[in-house]
Amino acid sequence: MTEEDFGKKIYGLMCKIFPIMRSITGEGNRRALKILSEIIPLETKEIQTGKKVFDWTIPKEWNIREAWVKNPNGEKIIDLKNSNLHVVNYSVPFRGKISLEELKSHLYTLPKQPDKIPYITSYYKERWGFCLSQNEFDKLEDGVYEVLIDSELKDGSLSYGEIFIPGKSEKEILISSYFCHPSQANDSLSGVALCTFLAKELSTRNLNYSYRFLFIPETIGAIAWLSLNEDKVKNIIGGYVVTCVGDSGPFTYKKSRAGNHLVDNVAIKVLEENGEEFKIREFDPSDGSDERQFSSLGFKIPMGSLMKTKYGEFKEYHNSGDNLDFMSVESLEDSFKKYLEIIEVLEKEDLDKFNLIEKSISEGEKYLNLNPKCEPQLGKRGLYETMGGRRGVKLNEEAIFWVLSFSDGEYSLEEISERSGIVLDDLRNAAIILVDKGLLRRLI
Repeated sequence: MTEEDFGKKIYGLMCKIFPIMRSITGEGNRRALKILSEIIPLETKEIQTGKKVFDWTIPKEWNIREAWVKNPNGEKIIDLKNSNLHVVNYSVPFRGKISLEELKSHLYTLPKQPDKIPYITSYYKERWGFCLSQNEFDKLEDGVYEVLIDSELKDGSLSYGEIFIPGKSEKEILISSYFCHPSQANDSLSGVALCTFLAKELSTRNLNYSYRFLFIPETIGAIAWLSLNEDKVKNIIGGYVVTCVGDSGPFTYKKSRAGNHLVDNVAIKVLEENGEEFKIREFDPSDGSDERQFSSLGFKIPMGSLMKTKYGEFKEYHNSGDNLDFMSVESLEDSFKKYLEIIEVLEKEDLDKFNLIEKSISEGEKYLNLNPKCEPQLGKRGLYETMGGRRGVKLNEEAIFWVLSFSDGEYSLEEISERSGIVLDDLRNAAIILVDKGLLRRLI
């Protein structure tokens, strides 16, 4: 099968999964994983509600059957059947008749993109809400509106999928993707579909290294996997988080935490030899996906990410513009080919080249992260915005993430400032807050 065939297959798989309502838990996730398991021998696992995973707890399972808003004339003006994005993901049940003024406090739009529906989540704070275009919002008339959200939060489980492809060596390359974004084609689903066929292709090959593929809900899924599989981490020498591989933009490579690990050098080499335009992004613990968890101080797994346009840098990001029409079969083919080329180069490399030790010898103010295994749950400490999907809402989060990510007792705040570009005073203020919350201890 050629890369061109894989491009069409990847797009076809995306078409099957795209309509399914998915989240960090729920029946939709199991439906999606079942579709993947028809292509690869995926092992699906469940983690029960209430299970402690480092600083986090597996939340209640969320499912939704129906949701709509009727205007004063009894007409449905917002309906989940028309878009999975119309409901704030993880909305609690609600039924009632309310005024327009009250309804507006539960509505979310994108004023700068008035024809798009935003993608909004509220996983860890119970609330309900609807999303609609600003154009539709502006048409709302005064009166009484009828609202229904037929959802359920219950003790259940978090589902994820895993496939391990053994090679001659027990040393592993980890390839991770996340499937929790409903009706978002480029951001997450393109990576899930590509990884499915990449795993299928690798399973037919005689490999030097072993490969582990994870299909997980973002953040909580990576944290849960690491919590339950610490014994496997010692064999993982590096890897990639795969997302945003289907748009028509030039390639972007986001470096691992180490920045000069073999997984970085090989990916950049493949891009350079291609001869086409590409961009490089440095590791940033305040802006990323599950590499933040895999690269946390307790694990330091070098995880890069090869994308087309980086998440947050295309106008369709986290809104209804990120649909199947936004995808390019040619881009999916190209992304598949690049990941395959990266693996083919890695397969020829000597294991010793993976043994890169990250160490700082800088002077200055130093701290120790007291919660080094994955990021702590900042929301429950009032340090993180509880509603996901809203870009530009910051509670000094960038400085907080940088301090947590590099406070290993070796890096000083001065060195963190130099690497991050964040002024020293902001980092120092973040450190003071984190010490107060019991997440950090000052050493020097």
